[in-house]
Amino acid sequence: MRPEESESKRIACPALLDGRYDHLRNGDAKPKYFFTLNLRQCIEVLPQLLGAVIEAIRFLGPQNCVLSIVEGNSDDGTFEVLRLLKPALHGTGIRYFFESSDIDSHSTDRIAALSQLRNLALKPLTESQDEYSPNTTIVFLNDISICLEDILEIIHQKVYQKADMTCAMDWAHVMSEPTFYDVWISRGITGDSFFDIPADGSWDLAPNLFWNDPITRDLYQAHKPFQVFSCWNGIAAIIGEPFMTGSIAFRAPKEEECFQGEPSLLAKDMWNLGHGKIAVIPSVNVEYSNERTTKIKGEKGFTSEWVEKERDTESTRIVWQEEPPAKVRCMRSWTAQTWEVWNEGLI
Repeated sequence: MRPEESESKRIACPALLDGRYDHLRNGDAKPKYFFTLNLRQCIEVLPQLLGAVIEAIRFLGPQNCVLSIVEGNSDDGTFEVLRLLKPALHGTGIRYFFESSDIDSHSTDRIAALSQLRNLALKPLTESQDEYSPNTTIVFLNDISICLEDILEIIHQKVYQKADMTCAMDWAHVMSEPTFYDVWISRGITGDSFFDIPADGSWDLAPNLFWNDPITRDLYQAHKPFQVFSCWNGIAAIIGEPFMTGSIAFRAPKEEECFQGEPSLLAKDMWNLGHGKIAVIPSVNVEYSNERTTKIKGEKGFTSEWVEKERDTESTRIVWQEEPPAKVRCMRSWTAQTWEVWNEGLI
């Protein structure tokens, strides 16, 4: 399935920059890229999303990659498309694991359900770790509309920055200006949210990103990578080793912890294990439909537009902060916010 072959394709993705991503094709003796998705009710975005993922696998080399997808509770054709992909992908040498689950991510214990689904998608890796390179990178994608260059840039930056996790910027068009979407999950290196949400829960201040962190704000505005405490933002490339050794997994909050999403808890657990090199790559911007991704690319630029403007690659290298922020903003809800020690519940 290629994006250019789909009638629903609306994104004119650029050609890859010559040579930038070739180093990612260097193979180990075993697969080292584990692409994984939890998908539900997303037939409209599926051709663009899967087309980009499969193009990435072809570029990186099918022998270097594995694809694992868990579907749940779709009635729009998503399940049927994903099931029918299996023989076609296997025929081209792509190793594809597909499972449908009855776990209800809209249940009352939503974070626990989402954690189960994410761990289920990782099962081919975590239960057969000897079949994968010890340097495996997990590439987790949401139901986003995305280009090949976006996926490769997220992986490239993880390698170049020697990062433990790299994320994009994801957006929603809910106001007159595009709004950063994953504000409940993401926290800057100061421990604060990417934009201020006052006590009334209003998102009116959403355009003012990193309002109280001038260093990060300058890097963001220059489209240069910056360190954060946590992120997810539609796509994340994550160090595989702690998952493969059983040191970490997606989970729900403990009773004594702030109520938060499973990606926030993942970042917290990663910091606790010494894997705090977590970064956002602001040259990569995604949305959740083809039409709106085309719009955000027009507003924020395609990844390659910013990469081509790099004059000094070394100036994009992150100077990592080794210690996490002392406290992190907890959002039990938009109107119930407190500051808690970063390792609350882990002490």
